[in-house]
Amino acid sequence: MAGKFELYEDKAGEFRFRLKAGNGENILASEGYKQKASAENGIASVKKNAPEDARYERKETSAGKFMFNLKATNGQVIGTSQSYTSASGRDNGIESVKKNAPDAAVDDQTA
Repeated sequence: MAGKFELYEDKAGEFRFRLKAGNGENILASEGYKQKASAENGIASVKKNAPEDARYERKETSAGKFMFNLKATNGQVIGTSQSYTSASGRDNGIESVKKNAPDAAVDDQTA
């Protein structure tokens, strides 16, 4: 099964998206957007930037976990990963975003 974006509205009324891998695991999540169109633009930006390794900011949290941010060409964070227990887990997450995001369908759950 291919990866997909889920576009949804959170409890605060903001629009968000998450990228799920083919196995249903969340691999990237967005910030909240006031407008649905802004969230849709975020999805388009993830699709465009995902293949570029230089767009990934690899980080280690203060708790010793590993995560990453995907950034647009302007440096803005467009998606954040979950926390991983190892650097290799984080790097596998990045590879999964690179593989799944460019062709992922959008499941609009706001309609």
